Amino acid sequence: MNNSNELPYTKVVLVKYGEIALRGNNRSAFENRLCGAINKSLGGTSYSVTKEQGRILIQKKEIDDELDYDYVVKRVKLVMGIVGICPAIKTENQDIEHLRELALLYIKQIAPKGEFSFKVESKRSDKRYPIKSNEVSALIGEHIFESMENASVRMKNPDILLKLELRTDAYMYIDTIKGVGGLPYGSTGRGMLLLSGGIDSPVAGFMAAKRGVLINCAYFHSPPYTSERAFIKVQDLAKRLSDFTGGLTFYKVNFTDVQLFLYENVLHKRLTILLKRAMLIISERLAKREYCDCLITGDSLGQVASQTLAAIRAQSSAATLPIIRPLAGMDKIEIINLAEQIETYEISIRPYEDCCTIFVDKHPETQPKQDIIESIERQLWDKGLSDLIDAAVVGAERILV
Repeated sequence: MNNSNELPYTKVVLVKYGEIALRGNNRSAFENRLCGAINKSLGGTSYSVTKEQGRILIQKKEIDDELDYDYVVKRVKLVMGIVGICPAIKTENQDIEHLRELALLYIKQIAPKGEFSFKVESKRSDKRYPIKSNEVSALIGEHIFESMENASVRMKNPDILLKLELRTDAYMYIDTIKGVGGLPYGSTGRGMLLLSGGIDSPVAGFMAAKRGVLINCAYFHSPPYTSERAFIKVQDLAKRLSDFTGGLTFYKVNFTDVQLFLYENVLHKRLTILLKRAMLIISERLAKREYCDCLITGDSLGQVASQTLAAIRAQSSAATLPIIRPLAGMDKIEIINLAEQIETYEISIRPYEDCCTIFVDKHPETQPKQDIIESIERQLWDKGLSDLIDAAVVGAERILV
């Protein structure tokens, strides 16, 4: 609580969400999940996170305990479902004269030195408020203009855009920090992400999480062909994803025996397809342990030989769960740009190869026939592939990140 110039206000943060507002009868459930995610991100019991007429309100529980804008924004801006974060001040007194004086005080605290332009935008959530929004803006703007010699009004692109929201209480703010957007994490189901050390799969995991999917990860490790540093790289990717999700379950699957068996028993041009089928089979079994509704891969249509439509079809029949491919319509530049935005790119380009990269054939089959691939796999199943896959599932190490 601040009592400067006998104008009491409280420092708060207003959180804006996007498509949650369109959820109809389910809206409250999505809002509650978002409040829970924000509470978790703040990591303590000293904050109050409540719903406030189309916004989420964050404030300190103790009235004399001042909120730290920087800390709250840093933690909350990674939460899925948030489109805007507004460091604001709150006052219970909505009398227009009080609002005029408070706005002037607020502007004086943050106004740049020298001349500046400003604009006031007001919004009434309660239409019973006796003054219309544009009149509120005019009255407040007039007071600022007449009280500050260096202030001028500019309706387009002002230096300062002061926003006033009249809700249960009144809120003033200037900055709106962009959030991740999407839906609250875990609100649409659970998925198992096939996470490699490449650029694509962590971006796919992020995009699925942004659509409300709770993420688990399966990583395929092939010692001695992949090093411990390759595993650390993937673990770091999972940790970065957990910054957005608030934590996740990560499986480390020893894939060496499966990989060597396939390498020794199939034509190398078909090796990649059969390796990916084995990964999907193992991932699905792990997914069912975690009550997942889908598998998630980083496939981008046509990007490499194993991602042609024919190859994707030949792989997909290995799983009974639906396979979500968030990157299917994106090109490599778009994926890299997003990887840079979510800060996974620098981790992904560390020079430690994953198991697929090492065993890939120089001339893989690009138009495999699904029935032929399935027939080959059935024969391999009886030769020992089934037991090796069982062992890989049983031996998978479950790690909490």
